[in-house]
Amino acid sequence: MEKGGWVYIMADRYRGGMYVGVTSDLVRRAHQHREGTGSRHVAEYGITRLVYAERHEEIGWAIAREKLVKKWRREWKFALIEADNPDWRDLWDEWFPADGAQR
Repeated sequence: MEKGGWVYIMADRYRGGMYVGVTSDLVRRAHQHREGTGSRHVAEYGITRLVYAERHEEIGWAIAREKLVKKWRREWKFALIEADNPDWRDLWDEWFPADGAQR
């Protein structure tokens, strides 16, 4: 049985630089990005804000969705983020409060 997955978008600021990724463990992966160890691109450009995430029941679906979203125009990605997060808040603090969320 396949494990579920997440498609997520990290950003450096409102409508700024973005990184689209896929993971089976959103807490671990977002924490890596925030610490500068998630990817070279994210670390180099200071992309540390979790601004969007969507859950998929199967990792294969998440991978397919990530590949699709990565090909989108920036404006389409902006619209996807802003549908649920119009202010580009950092969802990390809301979803994973400091009391033990880091692994």
